[in-house]
Amino acid sequence: MKILVPVKRVIDYNVKVRVKADGSGVDLANVKMSMNPFDEIA
Repeated sequence: MKILVPVKRVIDYNVKVRVKADGSGVDLANVKMSMNPFDEIA
């Protein structure tokens, strides 16, 4: 049996999120990414 488990990478919850200077979104440069905590439980 084969099982497919989709997971999502999100910004680590210990990292303070920075907004881009123009306000168009989150600055993802040099940000630590981790697995979604709810996906870790699955």
